[in-house]
Amino acid sequence: MSLEENLYSIIIAPFSSERIFELIESQNKLAFIVKRTANKQTIKRAIEKLYNVKIVKVNTMITPKGKKKAIVRLHETYNAVDLATALGLM
Repeated sequence: MSLEENLYSIIIAPFSSERIFELIESQNKLAFIVKRTANKQTIKRAIEKLYNVKIVKVNTMITPKGKKKAIVRLHETYNAVDLATALGLM
C-alpha cells in the first residue's frame, strides 16, 4: 500500500451539514469522516498532506451511527470555504 492510499484510508470522506456550513464560514473549520482507529496526529498529517493545508486543531467524536468524525480548524492563512468548494461541499 502506497503512502497516498494509506492517507485515503484514514480520511474516508468530507462531511457536511447545516452546522458544518456555519463552522466553515465563521470559524474556518471543516469536518471529515475518518477511520475509527485514527488518532488526532494521524488525521492532522493525512489532511495536511492530501489537501496541502495547515491544521491548527483537530477535534474528534464518535457519531450516534458509530462513525468517527473529525472537525479540523485550518490555519488562518488557508480558507475553509475554498477547500470546501474544491471538495464539492459548497
